[in-house]
Amino acid sequence: MEKNTTNGEFFGTERIGKILLKIAPPVMLAQLIQALYNVVDSLFVGRFSGDGLTALSVIFPIQLVITALAVGTGVGVNTFMARQYAHGDKAEAKRTAGTGEVLALATWAVFSVIAFFVMRPYVMTSAKSPQAIEYAVQYGTIVCVGSLGTFLESLWSKVHQAGGNMKLPMIAQIVGAVVNIALDPILIFGWGKIPSLGVAGAGYATIAGQFVSAIIVGIKGFCKPPRLHSEGHYIKAIYKLGYPNILMQLLYTVYIVVLNIILAQFCDEAVTVLGLYYKMQAFFFIPLFGLQTCIVPVLSYNYEQKAYERCRKILKDALIVSASFMVIGVFCFEVLPVQVIKLFSHDAEVLAIGTPAFRIIGASFFSAAVSLLMPVFFQAIGKQAASVMLSLTRQIFCLLPIFWLFSLIGLEYTWIAFPISETIAGGVGLILYFRQVRKWKREAAAEQSNQEG
Repeated sequence: MEKNTTNGEFFGTERIGKILLKIAPPVMLAQLIQALYNVVDSLFVGRFSGDGLTALSVIFPIQLVITALAVGTGVGVNTFMARQYAHGDKAEAKRTAGTGEVLALATWAVFSVIAFFVMRPYVMTSAKSPQAIEYAVQYGTIVCVGSLGTFLESLWSKVHQAGGNMKLPMIAQIVGAVVNIALDPILIFGWGKIPSLGVAGAGYATIAGQFVSAIIVGIKGFCKPPRLHSEGHYIKAIYKLGYPNILMQLLYTVYIVVLNIILAQFCDEAVTVLGLYYKMQAFFFIPLFGLQTCIVPVLSYNYEQKAYERCRKILKDALIVSASFMVIGVFCFEVLPVQVIKLFSHDAEVLAIGTPAFRIIGASFFSAAVSLLMPVFFQAIGKQAASVMLSLTRQIFCLLPIFWLFSLIGLEYTWIAFPISETIAGGVGLILYFRQVRKWKREAAAEQSNQEG
């Protein structure tokens, strides 16, 4: 752990821009590699089989559930540890990390058992082709039962990040991604005496990379759990701080599942297009997702110190950086949608559906910079209710009903729901933010008045 991060000389006093420039690039680079290997997975599987590409789109929401549970628990640990570091209590921070390990193992065990039994019924709601169904069940079972690496890697990465060490998690994710990318063609198509495993091979490559990442961060990230009778305090605090992130990710999963079900009524190619969009979205949203990760401990630290102006500055700078990078995504989706889709599929139906869909969805990117950062801001300052409400507004109250209503008109209209939903959610987030700022100003004025009195 970096000394200057835990004693207030960095998070508490350094220029915000310098903090973000130091801690954000490693996280963004790691997420770039992660997004790249997700894209590579789809590239190889798409060349193996069009039904395989549909299978990956169907299983994508289940992988988001894994991410929600793993990263959400890690965020709770990360945020609570950052607050303990703000008070100089390193021993408590280590006990929090140890409790997080127990939670990661328990969550993986429960999730993998449930996923094993519900995989086929779930898949049959989102795919029609018998071959796509079989591929999805194979791939989904492998990545769910083998997801222990993801749970442990997410936890230990957040433990390092809470103390300001962004480099080791970056290295771990890069190495894991390289392992995944290297194994993909070997296991999917076969090599020498290694038989072709098809779509199942992509699943095995994925979990191999995840375990490698977990080992790298676990060597120095492991902390001995506290005694069983005292874990309740830490568990409560971890989930109190982490549940908005878990809920936000789970809602993300729910709405993709529902969108898949709606699109499956038209054709499997429409489901494939939605899956390709989310693969590419992860690639272009890297700066935004990276800043989501980075600003949580910085905001939590400064909020605990009552440095409210610094909290405002952190959010402002994060929004500016995110919006600046969104220009690249907007350009690719508006100007080069055919070229982007052809990276994965040359199917005429996929291109016909995907080209206008990508152009419409691309119009939502700038609003997304606001709608995605606002819930994280409120989570980091302990306003879980506001964070959850914003997530619900964006993913459930807006997107799902609007998408369904437009689907009644026709497939080509459904995509309009994306820019409408992001704009509404971003607007609500800004209203809540300015209300919070006014509250801080009233508190500061009252404190100054008391001091003068």
